[in-house]
Amino acid sequence: MSPADTGALTRVSADAPADTSASPAPAPAAVDMPAPDAAPAPDADSRLTPGGPGYRRMSFALFLAGVATFALLYSTQALLPLISEDMAATAGAASWTVAAATGGLALFVLPMSALSERFGRRTVMTASLAVAVTVGLLVPFAPTIGWLVALRAVQGAALAGLPASATAYLAEEVRPKALVTAIGLFVAGNSVGGMSGRLLTGWVAQLFGWRVAVGTIGLVAVVCAVAFRLLLPAPRHFTAGSLRPRVLLGAIRDHLGDPLLRRLYAIGALFMTVFGGVYTVIGYRLTDAPFSLPQGIIGSIFLVYLVGTVSASTAGRLVGRLGRRGALYLAGGTTAAGLLLSLADSLPLVLLGLVLITAGFFAGHAVASSAVSRTATHGRAQAQALYQSAYYIGSSVGSTLGATAYHATGWAGTVALGLLALAGVTSITLLGTRAARRTAATRTA
Repeated sequence: MSPADTGALTRVSADAPADTSASPAPAPAAVDMPAPDAAPAPDADSRLTPGGPGYRRMSFALFLAGVATFALLYSTQALLPLISEDMAATAGAASWTVAAATGGLALFVLPMSALSERFGRRTVMTASLAVAVTVGLLVPFAPTIGWLVALRAVQGAALAGLPASATAYLAEEVRPKALVTAIGLFVAGNSVGGMSGRLLTGWVAQLFGWRVAVGTIGLVAVVCAVAFRLLLPAPRHFTAGSLRPRVLLGAIRDHLGDPLLRRLYAIGALFMTVFGGVYTVIGYRLTDAPFSLPQGIIGSIFLVYLVGTVSASTAGRLVGRLGRRGALYLAGGTTAAGLLLSLADSLPLVLLGLVLITAGFFAGHAVASSAVSRTATHGRAQAQALYQSAYYIGSSVGSTLGATAYHATGWAGTVALGLLALAGVTSITLLGTRAARRTAATRTA
């Protein structure tokens, strides 16, 4: 089996000169080459658990990484009307400042996950944040919409080292019973980053313009990145994998061949299609009649992300009570109810709809993401990378199609797109339920 399959240390053979004598050549010497982040793996009982030493530092560090990731990734989303006005761009063109970032992440998450298998989760996450925050400080100086979209694509590609590496780190360093809760806390950091980024940019943009607002997010991300690197404990259970294409492609083939993982990837993509579409377009809806809200108030709307923080961090308890599929049904139904409420021309009902959409989305995402980590038995970074790739492709599709639908038919078109995606979530979850019943019946037969 490959090192990636067994978890063994990478073996490097020393080159030996050819021997022309009759005696057989000596076997090449083997040298153990641990990864830069790796330490000798102790017994599995030493993995982190809530209340244990190091768990709080680890949770807070990854929470900050989640904050920085979502704040940077969606830093332009609440500012699209201002970007459209400043750069004379249509809603569809401005939406590419979001779609390019999420698309860059989706394209590069697999290569970055391969690097994390070889060089370590913490090393790759640190490098990714460093590049992303550097680009973030350049974004405010983009002279045209084309340059802005290009810089955002680079920023998204840099951030690709975070999501899959973080969840793989948790799967290796946290005890299995605490994994859903730990990943839920990381996802909660995503929600806080998304909320604080949009809230901060809304008010700063109203006073100083969208460029100063985006630059402010870059500075906040710098602080989060430094604190993350100082706080995150060194990995104790990581062993280096291989960068050989055959090994990596084998792991990817195994994951794509697993029916459960395929369903989870599709569910993540569909949930994010809904979320990406809603939050890309909501700024335009609230600036138009009958609401006509100023930019600062629109930024404050994103306080509803706090609901996502709660729903993501409690996903473990939800799965404990309802099971994984039950939790996904509840998350999908909650999101659908929110979409229908948001059709009203009443601001309180629209806000309630956003609360339900956010709660359902973050719960569904936390459940699906943690299920991927528990299902994969090897190449966890690749398994999570495939999930993240599907997830952010869903975001790009939702952002672009949601804006296009809004431009063509209004908010009702964006809602219809979301309901169609949620119908897919329900159908896929139902297929999983039937497959589980068939498996149970076969075992008892």
